Amino acid sequence: MAKTRTIALFAAAAWLSLGLTVASAQFGPPGPKVDEQELQRDHPELYVLPPVSHKYQPKKTEWGDPDLRGMWPIDSIGGLPLQRPPTMGDRVFLSQEELKARDAQMERLREAPAKETKAGKLGMGNWVEETGAGRQTSMVVDPRNGRLPALTPAGEALRKIGRSSWVPGQTYDWVTDFDSWDRCITRGFPASMLPFRYNNGVQILQAPGYVVINLEMIHDARIIPLDGRPDAPAGVSNWMGVSRGHFEGNTLVVETDHIRPGAAPLNAATIGGPSPAWNTIPMSPEAHVTERFTPIGPNTITYEMTYSDPVYWTAPFTLRMDWTRNEKYKFFEYACHEGDVQVHNYIIADHAKREKAKEAAAQKAAPTPVAEATPAAAPADPAKRS
Repeated sequence: MAKTRTIALFAAAAWLSLGLTVASAQFGPPGPKVDEQELQRDHPELYVLPPVSHKYQPKKTEWGDPDLRGMWPIDSIGGLPLQRPPTMGDRVFLSQEELKARDAQMERLREAPAKETKAGKLGMGNWVEETGAGRQTSMVVDPRNGRLPALTPAGEALRKIGRSSWVPGQTYDWVTDFDSWDRCITRGFPASMLPFRYNNGVQILQAPGYVVINLEMIHDARIIPLDGRPDAPAGVSNWMGVSRGHFEGNTLVVETDHIRPGAAPLNAATIGGPSPAWNTIPMSPEAHVTERFTPIGPNTITYEMTYSDPVYWTAPFTLRMDWTRNEKYKFFEYACHEGDVQVHNYIIADHAKREKAKEAAAQKAAPTPVAEATPAAAPADPAKRS
């Protein structure tokens, strides 16, 4: 499958911004309209979130930890909405008919690259990496309705004044008008753990006393010590936070705080995300993330994430999804903006655009000059008429 991996973020921003509404509609309730009361009566199991299975016993590393090593790309859940459509209520899983419709959507996306290549065209099929979605109705499993809680008044106020290249109609004067992802610094945490349109590679590495989570997007790497060391001192922060991990049975539990504010915890273009989500959702120094990585089979990890930020969110929320092993997946270079010129170009172009609009407005407002009257012609001399 041909892939365009060395993608400039700004080159993709335009179509992604335009495509958010389309994508949200495409991955809304799939298949025919469902009578929820009738479905719940006939299939109550679709409304129950089962506990994570702990039956599987993974092999151990050479030093005795559960072995989670491998390539776990999350393109396999790229079509799973973050939030559940409101019409589905508390339903956790799709019906058979809905699952069939969703699988058909995913198959069209999987076939798109080969079709474009055969036709000699480069389109969205060679950009978008969404190879699956699973049967869940949403990543959010708590609250039970699968919807994100509201932002606090302070959070909503900051979201509205946030600056990012994703904000429609925004002006650009300095680097502070761009978010950390625009500037190719980081996608941020915990957003980097969620699917996007491309560069969905996730690799888990282990060494005695450490777990490393390698991310293809911007090549962030999370180094997680397991040795019980104390938390970082106050005032210390990292874009990906400060993480401490330990095993509870075969489940890797990771607690992360000290996350540097500035990157949105949920990014734009995550299907079914908050709307609008122009990468302006704020994060306070009190944000805390708890993750649980549980192997439920030789090729599957159940990933759970609970996010809490009492300053900007009215309640915590929990996501859950299954990761699938794919050792054939390879990381490619993430050339975010080669030559590091795009931020400069955005500012220059926006200044030129505004200057042109200013000149046009000035011309429109200028009074129309009054034309000088042409003196009337003198009447002809009667004596010369003949």
